[in-house]
Amino acid sequence: MHQGDWPEPVAISDLPRRGRAICTGVIDAVTILPASIAPAYTVIMTDREFHRVANDGGSHRLRLVWIGRRRMPGIIAGTRLRVEGMVSLRDGLPTMYNPRYEIIGIQES
Repeated sequence: MHQGDWPEPVAISDLPRRGRAICTGVIDAVTILPASIAPAYTVIMTDREFHRVANDGGSHRLRLVWIGRRRMPGIIAGTRLRVEGMVSLRDGLPTMYNPRYEIIGIQES
């Protein structure tokens, strides 16, 4: 898949409460679960650097959860991602479960 194959991403603050969406952002935090809990790889993605709006009061955080996984190769803090999936509101935070994703490389000048 090429970058041109993805529709234009929306800002996390503009996500619907429920429905399909595409976002771009950077992994801000990773949650490591103990081995005694069912596997799920959970990260928080922010899009502040992609959508700079001063004092807009909106949320720029999206929770991504891969059920049944303890890790996702290449998805660590600082990784830039484009994700697509169904959005739902969980604990006040927009959340995508098992989203389709693409790691975005940084173009060097």
